[in-house]
Amino acid sequence: MFWPGVGGLTTAVAVFLVARLTAWPPHEDETLALFVGRKSLVGLFKTVQTERGGAPLHFLCAWLVVHLGGGLVGLRLFSALFAVASVPVVALLARRIAGAIPALVATALVSASWMLLFHGIYGRMYSLFLLISALSYLACLDAVVRGGRRRWALWALAVLLTVATHPYGALVLASQVVFVLARARTRDSLLAIAAVAVLGTPFWYSDLVLAGRFDVGVGSGGKKLDGPSAVLDYLFRVAGDFTAGYTLAIVAVLVVAAVGARALWLGNRTGAFLTASVIGVPTAAFLLGRFGESTSPESRHLIFVLPFFAMLVALGLIQLSRPRMPVLVAAVVVLVAAEVAWGWDKTAPLYKGEPGARVEARKAASEWLAQRARSDDVLFGYEPLYLGGWERDRAHFSSTVVPRADAKLALDSLREAKSLGRGVWVFDASDTNNFTPQMHIPLRYPSPASDFEARVFGPFLVIRSRRPAGTPKQFLIESRQAELVGKSLYMGDADVNLLTVDQALATLER
Repeated sequence: MFWPGVGGLTTAVAVFLVARLTAWPPHEDETLALFVGRKSLVGLFKTVQTERGGAPLHFLCAWLVVHLGGGLVGLRLFSALFAVASVPVVALLARRIAGAIPALVATALVSASWMLLFHGIYGRMYSLFLLISALSYLACLDAVVRGGRRRWALWALAVLLTVATHPYGALVLASQVVFVLARARTRDSLLAIAAVAVLGTPFWYSDLVLAGRFDVGVGSGGKKLDGPSAVLDYLFRVAGDFTAGYTLAIVAVLVVAAVGARALWLGNRTGAFLTASVIGVPTAAFLLGRFGESTSPESRHLIFVLPFFAMLVALGLIQLSRPRMPVLVAAVVVLVAAEVAWGWDKTAPLYKGEPGARVEARKAASEWLAQRARSDDVLFGYEPLYLGGWERDRAHFSSTVVPRADAKLALDSLREAKSLGRGVWVFDASDTNNFTPQMHIPLRYPSPASDFEARVFGPFLVIRSRRPAGTPKQFLIESRQAELVGKSLYMGDADVNLLTVDQALATLER
């Protein structure tokens, strides 16, 4: 019953993800990964390790996609593959801790979760993070229970891959170190922890680079979260995105999870302590942490907690429905339906697709950009339209992209460019960051209008300068004029973009 059930759930997830692979519109973070992936392998690691920061494994996947001739679909296929592979791994992890029936129920809840399905088609690192972190927890349990140098070496490898996948992999590592020190403080375990600490040095440095960009850390000197109530509110929202984010549903799910936690404590103290570490360590980190003005934790950052939370909910449902199996089945069906409803409510295009008019407008705009592409163009921001243009004309599409939310990186990109040609800016009236998303945008020109050309494609306004910028200062001046157009149109990102430009200009003028 267990493996046929897991196989059916895995197949269902695979079918859904393949069918919806292109339903969600392209995103700037996907463009960023693929454009960084256009670099050489050395250039990619230099960019990630010393300029952008963060974990490199996702960018390595993007590099493989690009150099194998793929694009957005290829990147999303990686995400789908990792999400599908996560299903049996989650089942194994839950069975190891709670037994076969709770594991099967937990796997069903994970398979319908918005957290899994959305990040299974979103070309970022979160489905990979779920897969690798779950494998690392399996390896950790195996090493703690059975011991042996080989098992500790496998755990060290698995957890190093986890921290190479996402900066929040440090929380995965911390939760496992707490668990190991409490349950298996042996010579082999201490050597494995020391090896991870040393071998993970490149990742710790990369995380420091990222923290320096966005002012994220622990201790004094930054903007702290608004106390325990803010942390609890965040965790409440995470529980909602794991299951169903309606307030009453979250409350009910949390009560069921509490029942499951008690059952786990009575049945498996080792598994209960690991689960407590997985949930408790991030909670403590958020209580102690500080975040910069431009950063805040999102529910996806705790995707590694999903298998454990689903397991607690599954145990609670089983405890509350005993010994009536039909009651358990009905409860699972209701909760799965609520999960689907929440996913539809949160990201409807994932389920019903993007409006056809927007798809056609994006294709037309990308085609227009590809036709006019010059290798020395200066692209402002990692706009998805640039990705579409590059997929149509890889040979001539520029690789010079100016980040829109980081003045230092923006200026560095301009200074490193061999030549600064015509600037390109994109505004999207349908973006959900806007005050009022719309499917049409008026044609507007920056000042002076004679220096720019502009075209409208449905909700997209594309602006190009008519002459090469030549210098970083000239490009920034033109960018300022373009962003004033965005601000006049109430584009949600215009204020941030304008601030980036002004900060870069101020740096140049010092």
